Amino acid sequence: MDWNDTPEQAAFRKEVADFIKSKLPKRYQMDADGFPPGHDYFSDRKSADPAATRAAKEWADALGAKGWVAPQWPKEYGGAGLTPFEQFIYNMEMTKAGAVGIGGSGVGMLGPMLMVHGTEEQKKEHISKILSGEVVWAQGYSEPGSGSDLASLQTRAVRDGDEYVVNGQKIWTSGAHHADWLFVLVRTDPDAPKHRGISFVLTPKSAPGISVRPLVNMAWEHHFNETFFEDVRIPVANRVGEENRGWYVGMTLLDYERSNITGAVAARKTIDRMIAYAKGAGKSQSRLEVQPNIRLDIADRYIESEVLFNFSFRIISMQHRGLIPNYEASTSKLYNSELAQRLANTGVKAFGLHSNIWDEKSPYAAFRGAFTHSYVSSVSATIAAGTSEIQRNIIATRGLGLPRG
Repeated sequence: MDWNDTPEQAAFRKEVADFIKSKLPKRYQMDADGFPPGHDYFSDRKSADPAATRAAKEWADALGAKGWVAPQWPKEYGGAGLTPFEQFIYNMEMTKAGAVGIGGSGVGMLGPMLMVHGTEEQKKEHISKILSGEVVWAQGYSEPGSGSDLASLQTRAVRDGDEYVVNGQKIWTSGAHHADWLFVLVRTDPDAPKHRGISFVLTPKSAPGISVRPLVNMAWEHHFNETFFEDVRIPVANRVGEENRGWYVGMTLLDYERSNITGAVAARKTIDRMIAYAKGAGKSQSRLEVQPNIRLDIADRYIESEVLFNFSFRIISMQHRGLIPNYEASTSKLYNSELAQRLANTGVKAFGLHSNIWDEKSPYAAFRGAFTHSYVSSVSATIAAGTSEIQRNIIATRGLGLPRG
């Protein structure tokens, strides 16, 4: 294993770093202490504040000019056509700088599906708007009774001429409050086996009968929502792929870089900043000198971030050789989500009772309350994007060859 960049990779890394340094609007830059700016592209793009919308447009235009709104997409669809290793480097440098992409699920999910299953009219209508940032998408998959067992979904679409009439509820619809359109899995044949009676449809969020209600998590963050469909009429022309074959459409994702390098880089950054704070401005709040075992915990987290980093390298090396990671990706996801929880726990313990202070502006808050917030918000890390139990099942059956049941 060679951890060093080739000359070409080093040149590309410098290109990405120089681009971020010169083009990332100040509004989206980390502050001097390495904290995120508190501004979000997805809310800024439709803000009433001219400075916010100006910054959002500047960043979208800069990424668009490089093809880096969708760096992994083929060039013929407006992406940059980056190789897996280039995507790996791009994601690493963006994370190091705290820079955010603007594509969301439109770039990561819908676009790849349209490339494979969409009609020419659907590609023409939607792909350019994803790349320009004009339209932001949200995913309507999970339901109150259909999470890990997604194929049991019950949101019903009944055909009425050239339209479907949709009724039902989706939940955990991330970013739906910022989205313009939704891509939704609906049941079009209730009598078919559950994987075979589902269709994949597109709808503007503004369609009559759609209502989005916020779900505020226990960290007081509003990221996801519940979405209700009440007699929503969606044109049949907005169906992607064949009727009742939506499950297979929805599972289509092109083999883009999914190494989880962003998790490894973010963990290492957090650890480095925690150590610097405990030695500097937060020394009086730190418990490291009176509880040496916490220092050992921090050392463990540092080693674990290195393990995750190497998991990422393994996956990207496989993709570079044309292989598709399977249980390896589950291993990385499982390790990353549980490391996030362990790191938050260690950060809370490192600052003792100061970690009870929730208000980041309080002079008694340690590290601006960052670990207090991450301790609470990371609870869902082992549930989102596939629970730890599911990941362990994949590792056991596909990786270790153990029998099912």
